[in-house]
Amino acid sequence: MTSASLHPAAGPGRRTVVAAAGAAGLAAALTACGSGDDSSDTGSGSNASTGSTQDGGSAAGGAAAGGTALAKTADIPEGGGKIFKEQGVVVTQPTAGTYKAFSAKCTHRGCSVGSVANGVILCPCHNSEFSAADGSVKKGPATQALAAAKITVSGDEIKLA
Repeated sequence: MTSASLHPAAGPGRRTVVAAAGAAGLAAALTACGSGDDSSDTGSGSNASTGSTQDGGSAAGGAAAGGTALAKTADIPEGGGKIFKEQGVVVTQPTAGTYKAFSAKCTHRGCSVGSVANGVILCPCHNSEFSAADGSVKKGPATQALAAAKITVSGDEIKLA
């Protein structure tokens, strides 16, 4: 007789346990590289609207009156940037007075970008690097640029359009 027939209520069989452990490991691996919800204290979230960005002035068409307030211009360091987790965007200031915004979701595996410094947006998952000026790939494994996000700058306020 097998141990299962001696103890019918002993618990799940070995195959069930091994299959469940494998599924849990796969889910953890996909979450670590794909969710982007917890990779940085100033990290990104899920999605951002794409399109062209605005620099130092008001947006055409009255968008400056609406939109989600993100930051003050003084909050975005020159040559660096800030990641807005809940909005899923990263705002940069590649040169003095010029502000750009991009999706904070890495185009390689969907991880959240983790930092911005020295003109580079860095994804901590696989070390892809993107230009803070235009979102283009500076170093792979990513092969596609970060999608542009629309922002407006009015006075000292930056808003997500």
